[in-house]
Amino acid sequence: MADDDRNPEEEFQELMRRLLSGETGAIDPEQLSRLSGMQIDPAMLQAVMNQLQGAFAGSQDGIDWSLAERQALHIANQDDHGVSTGQRTDLDQAFALAGLWLGEATTISDLPHPARAVTRGAWVAATLPIWQELAEPVATSIADALTDALGQQAPDDMQDLIAGAGRLMRTVGGSLFATQLGHVVGRLSTEVVGGGDVGIPVMPDGEAAILPQNFADFGRDLEIPDDQLALYLATRELAHARLFRHARWLRLHVISQVRDFAHGIRVDTDALEELASRFDPSQPEELRNALESGALLPARSEEQSAALARLENLLATIEGWVDVVTEDATSRLPSAVRIAEAVRRRRAVGGPAEQALGSLVGLELRPRRMREATAMWRAVTDAVGVSGRDALWDYPDLMPSAEDIDDPAGLIARLSAASRGESVPADAMDDALAQLIAEETGTSTAEATPAAPETSGSETETGDQAGADPRGAASPAPTDDDSDDDGATPGDQRPV
Repeated sequence: MADDDRNPEEEFQELMRRLLSGETGAIDPEQLSRLSGMQIDPAMLQAVMNQLQGAFAGSQDGIDWSLAERQALHIANQDDHGVSTGQRTDLDQAFALAGLWLGEATTISDLPHPARAVTRGAWVAATLPIWQELAEPVATSIADALTDALGQQAPDDMQDLIAGAGRLMRTVGGSLFATQLGHVVGRLSTEVVGGGDVGIPVMPDGEAAILPQNFADFGRDLEIPDDQLALYLATRELAHARLFRHARWLRLHVISQVRDFAHGIRVDTDALEELASRFDPSQPEELRNALESGALLPARSEEQSAALARLENLLATIEGWVDVVTEDATSRLPSAVRIAEAVRRRRAVGGPAEQALGSLVGLELRPRRMREATAMWRAVTDAVGVSGRDALWDYPDLMPSAEDIDDPAGLIARLSAASRGESVPADAMDDALAQLIAEETGTSTAEATPAAPETSGSETETGDQAGADPRGAASPAPTDDDSDDDGATPGDQRPV
């Protein structure tokens, strides 16, 4: 059949056959123009073909994350007003005063670099590596599932072509996800006010920033003076950045828990196969909507639900500390209470882009127990003071647990006893450990109990270091296990 005798459907099939067979030569523009009978935009298809052909010629086997960057920057820069000299000066002054106030509210030291005012595009460029790291497990899962689903839906006479184009199929799936991630991050850049707005450490280590354009949008309807609003948000942003700078392990801890959740995500193959069976290349919106709505992600497994609960408790613990420190540091502001409530409501509800991100990766980055965690940190501060509270961030095993959020009394009792140099009352874990030691050594539980702190090596080892022997005897001489003990401080007590 002559080329001129082919109808648009046959033209499209021929294009796809050439692409899948690895013919990477230039596509005839005249051939593309004849696709108008299928209502396919030839210019759009030319761009798609060039991108897909690059999958054969390129050496990159993974996902092309530059698509996410281009899409995110395109959206961020569309209505970006930049940062005026006046805005930069006002925020610099707010950050400077906020730093002084934080010095009175926390023992955690200042940042090595000054905080700054940034544009939406600069926020995207700074945070995209973290979004990429969080989304990569989901993107890989979707790319693999798309490859399998399209292979099952293809006609028998095209199976050989499909089998030889696995790399292309992965590129298609990964590119679709990367583009959609860029769309969501770009929209997120129009909503966030600061680097710590989403709860996780998306800014580079030791950096804090506020987006003046979004700051203006946030305060527009609050009827609060801009200088008070800027001071409060600058204080909160600095507190968040200081915490992650001080507790170096915390950033990795958060990212690891997010990735643990994401690695458990599996694509709903039935939904994907149904979508592939009716997919119309001229209407890519259906696939885009399916990705953004979360329709391709099945219900959470038990393991994922447990991972999500751990992550929510961790985020709540972080946000609760930031809330308490910010409240203490901004006590001079007349409108501090109103601003704090507005920030809490905003974090609890989340904006459209944050909701879209949750649908895209199956994860909502909102601390559901923030009020309970804030109450816990307030009680700890009242009981043991600022230094005793902040020392809980010195090591991962000192950080309060979910049980401490539920019932802070036990944590406060342990910290208060340690600050007074007293032995810590044994709890259920101590009793269980003592019983285990007794069974191993053949001694009685009473005899094993005093030795439990030295044997544990983690959660109970400092009970004797903080004060007297639990049985009332004099404390033993320091051992090698105690060599790093600098004295009885709240930070030395490791709560269970």
